[in-house]
Amino acid sequence: MRYLRYLVLAAIAVVLIVVSLANRGVVSVSTLPEGMAQMPLLDAFAFEVQLPLFIVIFGGIVAGLLIGFVWEWVREHKHRSMASKKNREAHQLKQEVNRLKGERHEGKDEVLALLDER
Repeated sequence: MRYLRYLVLAAIAVVLIVVSLANRGVVSVSTLPEGMAQMPLLDAFAFEVQLPLFIVIFGGIVAGLLIGFVWEWVREHKHRSMASKKNREAHQLKQEVNRLKGERHEGKDEVLALLDER
């Protein structure tokens, strides 16, 4: 199983290297379109950078993965909080059962109390 994992990782690495070599051309990435970059309030946010295309591609993939992970984490918040609440309730009920068992066997012989629990 471990070798299969290494084989898959090696295949992914080869594909990434091939894509990187095929997309080495430099592209211009800008934050705003040319028309908006001329506006007085938006000109502070306008900048442009020259990057190889494979960096833009891989950066987009990484950004998409991060956005997806955060989106799912936020979406599943209600499920995590409900599970936490149910765990607290189960713990409280378990403590109450143990307390009631102790009260029921109060004053009895220890051996008889153990047999009564079975």
